[in-house]
Amino acid sequence: MHGTETIPVGRVRDGALDLLKWLALLCMVLDHLRYVGLNLDGLYVPGRLAFPWFCLAIAANLHRVKDGPATFQWRYLGWLLLFSAISEVPYRMFIEDADTLNVLPTLALGLLVARGWLQKVLFDRGLALIALLLAAVFSSSLMFGFFGVLLPLAMLLVFSRPWYFSVVPGLVCVAANQWQVLLDSGNGVALSGLAMCLIAPLAGLVLLRHAKNASPAAMRRWAYILYPLHFLLLLLLRQIIA
Repeated sequence: MHGTETIPVGRVRDGALDLLKWLALLCMVLDHLRYVGLNLDGLYVPGRLAFPWFCLAIAANLHRVKDGPATFQWRYLGWLLLFSAISEVPYRMFIEDADTLNVLPTLALGLLVARGWLQKVLFDRGLALIALLLAAVFSSSLMFGFFGVLLPLAMLLVFSRPWYFSVVPGLVCVAANQWQVLLDSGNGVALSGLAMCLIAPLAGLVLLRHAKNASPAAMRRWAYILYPLHFLLLLLLRQIIA
């Protein structure tokens, strides 16, 4: 990849984007396997790929349909909000000491922020501003906090810039992952997790660029159910192990 190149994202459905979504889902499941009662702390490291790759998928979808009908983007937001509500109970059943909401509200607010930047319409900019205010006020209640809401926008900005600008969403991702706590811990898993946060955006962008010939199953609307469902399946696994 040369310094003058940008990361193209096609307007038609491509296998690379579906592959990115499947890998993000896999990394999320690996991360949550740490809570089933086994000594699997090392899975924290690949788990740091999940959130930034979901944010990258949002940015890629917005980039692909930026000149298309707005109804798609509103449906996108609607599904995120619907499954935010559906997933909260399974999430809290599995993560018993959870001190934030599940990840979908963060992604929904991030979608509004990125969409407002892209559309440049007063109404959309207003919604983006409201989303930013909500993220600032309720940062402690959102998974990945205020910077997590900014990450889809940071990812979106890289699409029209040289690949080395991926350091910007990398730093935003680090900020969203309690970097001070991880740095202070000083252990190998925590430091490796920080490094993974930093390189996750670039790794995802490289995948989108070079995996065009991939042909995984298309991840369509039915895939939203996998988020609450995986909590229930892992809860069952924990009960079996116990």
